[in-house]
Formats: sequence, C-alpha cells, structure tokens
Amino acid sequence: MSDSGQGDEHEAVDWSSRVETEETVLDETSAGPPRPPEGDEPMRVATEEPAVTTPGDPRDEITADLIEHFDSATDLVAPQPDESFLRDSFFDFGYADRYGELERYWVNKPFAYVSIIEDERENDERYHVVEPTLSTFEQHFRADMITELREVLLHVPREDDPEETLSRELAGLANRYAADADPGSIHKVHYYITRDLLGYDAVDPLMRDRQLEDISCDGTNVPVYVYHRGYRDLETNVRFDREALNSLIIRLAQRSDKHISVAEPMVDASLPEGSRIQMTLGEEVSSRGSNFTIRRFAEVPLTPIDLIQWGTFSVETMTYLWLAIENNLSLIFAGGTASGKTTSMNAVSMFVPRKSKVISIEDTREITLPHDNWIQSVTREGFEGGRGEIGMYELLQAALRQRPEYLLVGEIRTEQDVALAFFQAMATGHTAYTTMHADSTETVLSRLQNPPLSVPEQMVRELDIVAIQRQLFLGDRRVRRNVGISEFFRDPDGGTEVRDVYEWQPGDDEMASVEPSGKLREVMQMRGWDEADLSAELGRRERLLRHMVTEDVADYETVSAVLWRYDRDPDAVLERVEDGTLSELGTDD
Repeated sequence: MSDSGQGDEHEAVDWSSRVETEETVLDETSAGPPRPPEGDEPMRVATEEPAVTTPGDPRDEITADLIEHFDSATDLVAPQPDESFLRDSFFDFGYADRYGELERYWVNKPFAYVSIIEDERENDERYHVVEPTLSTFEQHFRADMITELREVLLHVPREDDPEETLSRELAGLANRYAADADPGSIHKVHYYITRDLLGYDAVDPLMRDRQLEDISCDGTNVPVYVYHRGYRDLETNVRFDREALNSLIIRLAQRSDKHISVAEPMVDASLPEGSRIQMTLGEEVSSRGSNFTIRRFAEVPLTPIDLIQWGTFSVETMTYLWLAIENNLSLIFAGGTASGKTTSMNAVSMFVPRKSKVISIEDTREITLPHDNWIQSVTREGFEGGRGEIGMYELLQAALRQRPEYLLVGEIRTEQDVALAFFQAMATGHTAYTTMHADSTETVLSRLQNPPLSVPEQMVRELDIVAIQRQLFLGDRRVRRNVGISEFFRDPDGGTEVRDVYEWQPGDDEMASVEPSGKLREVMQMRGWDEADLSAELGRRERLLRHMVTEDVADYETVSAVLWRYDRDPDAVLERVEDGTLSELGTDD
C-alpha cells in the first residue's frame, strides 16, 4: 500500500516513560494520510471525552463498556469484534500499571476516553488521553483509506451526510482490500478516519471534553496543556512535531474560514462549533514554533444554579440579580482574564423575561440564550481592501433601530464609539449588559471616564450595577468568585456616587451585605410595593433558588422552564417546591 505522508505526526506520550519504547510509537494524524512507522510496534494515540467513573481496573471496566456498546450498536461499519480483541488489541492500558487513576471518563465512546492520572513520584496530576492502538497493518490500512476517502469527501453533495458517506465508502473499501481483517481493526481505522477528516484530528478528543475550558499548544514537541474545571491546569500526553503542528494549524484556519500563512502568521477566529481560537504559524513571531490556544464554547451554557453550586455567587446575590434584571436594571460584569465575566453574564441573562426582545452583539459567538425573541449579532471582517467590514459600532447602531428591551454586548474594550453607543442605549431606556477588563469598581469608573473611552459622567450614571469577578486561590484550589456588587447613583454635587452592596469575605468564602440596596428600593417603588412586599418577594425567590441548589435542579432546560413559569405563576412553582415535583417542569410544562 502507498506510503503517502500526512504531514501531521501527533505523539501520544505514555506517562510511563519520557522516551520512546517498544510500546510507545508516534501516532501520525492531521492533514493527510499518516506515514506508517517502520517495524512492528503497536501505535499509540491520544484521546478524551466525558463519562465519569470511579477508577477501578480499566481493563475490566473499559472492556465491559466496549462489549456493551457493540452489543447494542446498529449500523456498524463492520461486524462486532470478539471479546478477546476488545480486551487485548483495542486499547493499551499500560499507564494504569504505573500510575494511579483519580478519575476516568469517556469523551467519544467507545473510541476515546480520558484518565486523570497521578504521578506520586513527582506529586503531579496529568491528563491522559487514550485512543485505540494500531498495529502496523492497521496503520498502513488507515493511511491508504485516508488517501482514498479524502478524495471522496471533495465530491459529497451538500445534502448528504459526510459521516454516513465515509462509513459507507470505508465498508466497501474494506470488503475489497481487507476482507480478512479482524472487524475490530476496521472499527479502529474508521474512528481515526472520521476523527482526522471530519473532526479536529489529534485534538478532537480534547474538543469533545466538556470539562475543558482552554486547550493550549505552546509549540513543537512540547505537551499540550488544558484547563480542566475540576483539576485546573494539566499537562496532557498529546504533542506535535513541527510538520504536524503546521499542518494542523492550516487546517484549523481553513475550518474557521480564515487564511493563515507566513505572510499573515497570526489569526484570531471562531471554530465551526463556536470555540475561539488564536493561531500562530511558523517561528518568525514565536520562537518555539507554531502554536494555538482554543477557548472552548459551551454548547450547553451554565445556569445561575451552576454558578451558585460552584460558589461563584451566593444564593442571596443571585436573588438580588434576578430581581434587578427582571426589572430592567443595567449592569457590567468586570474582572480579569478568565475570571468568568461572560459566563456569568450569559447565565444571569436567563432571568430576562421570556418574551422580551433581546439583541446580543459580539466579536466571537459566546452568548447563548433560551429565548426565542433573540437576535444574535456577530461582527464581520472586511473583504480585500476593508470593504464590507461590520464592527461592533455598526451592529449597535442597527440594534438600537430595532427597539430591543435588553441589549447584551460581549465586551467593551478600547473603542470609544462602541462605549458611547452602549451608554446612549441605556440613556434612551434600553436595559444593557456588557463585560470589561477591570479588577475593581474604581477601575471600571477610571476606564470609562478616561481615554480612550472618555464616556461623559452624566452617561456613566445611567449604569445601575457593577459586579466584580476574580480568579483566585483558596488554599491550593483556584476558584472564580464574585467579590463585590456595587450600585451607581447621582451624588448631590452632580457626580457619581458608588455604594457597595455586597462584598466577598475571603476568611469564610462568603458574601456579606455591606449596606441596603438603593436599586432594589427603586424597584420597590416602581412596582408599588412596600418594604414588607419587597422582603417577601426576595424571600420567595431565595427559597426557590436554594431548593434548586439543594436538589440539583440545574440542567439548562429545567432552569429555563422554572424561571419562566415563576414569571407567570409564582405560586404554582412554589407549590412544586413543596411537593417535590419542581424538576418535572422541564418535561411536562
């Protein structure tokens, strides 16, 4: 069979050794058919995706999962492999003999799983991806099939499913050229062909792991690092050589409808599934070679209940935000990089009334709402010569002509016209939310009122609330916390008065009330309530949120259903709290 170079060699390093052994071989994947290595060594690959298991013996547990999957699967590309093949020839479990497993879960069952392993000698935790091993025959077969099937994909009609086409064509080619091959070999090769041609190649398992927030490849022949929600920064067993990394970055740019080259070596883009990616090609601007960082896009956004359970917000502060948002108070989430600003803004936007008209404006798609009456706007780069560029300012101007009740702007950076348009929207009666980089309320004011933004003070006072977020350490744990909520008012001299309403107490990791909320008093007056009414309403909402946290009523659809039903019939929702049927709202409402 042909030895056609793929140009993407991906190495899945076994943690049992930093050097290549007879059981550790480069897995070549990426922008073309892989070059099979010489010799008879099995090939190792990297993997990941989520299905959490308390670690036992991976040989028994993973093999049982494989058998269960193939027993129940339909439309297989080849017959079911026998049990001995699944146990002895599908995965390499050698890592489990040398390292302890803290956690294990599938990311692409039954072909890729992740093991969080512990190196007791180095007192270190690592992210170990496991994909099927390939024999020399399987490597050659894979290489030739990729050559054949890449050509097939170029001519797939738009209306056809490319994955179904790949499966059908591979089954035919396998019957023609590898009729005597073990069915398990066909399944393994099918996985790699689908992963390499339709997925994200060697980082595909990482892209499927919902526990990851960031994926960072810092150069050639160095481990890829990930930011894991449970274990934070982890070194993986995935790395690329120079040719493989360059090839992968070119393909990622193409998948993002962008061009990257030596002449234009840096690209910021969005991948098809919504994640943000920053890519650098070559060594001219990066001495360690090509690199990329992927900031994952959560297909299922976090809810306010998630943020309470994680300790980012308290039940009391989330109740405060719920009433504020429902009653059209504008706010900014401010904080440093990776402090969770956009995540929090997206989550609390679930408090926006169901039928309200919402328009979101972003550079890169990150905001996801359950609302039907929602226009999602994203900026567009210009064509050659800058023609056709549509920026944040143009989108803001267009949005204001559409009379939104709620306006969500991804981030205010340094563009004065964007900042002025945002505050003008608030001044003309629109409820507006955004994020910005600032580590305190004072810094927010300073950034807004000084160049380059230079927002006039009378416009700044249109803002109601600022919530400050930080990423910090509690002991050896890195956490995200809302560390303060402040309100803006006009002071007697015509300036801006800032009142701190809540403040985080690091000693006991709790939010403390600093002084009564003036903004909620405004809500009270607007709604025609007295103080007893306001207190009762806050109490009802806090009770509901606390119940949802305690009973883990946190999935996106159910939380949406509960919040929207409460808006229409709060008594009915609270009755469900009493009789224990609240979680059923997502299915029967």
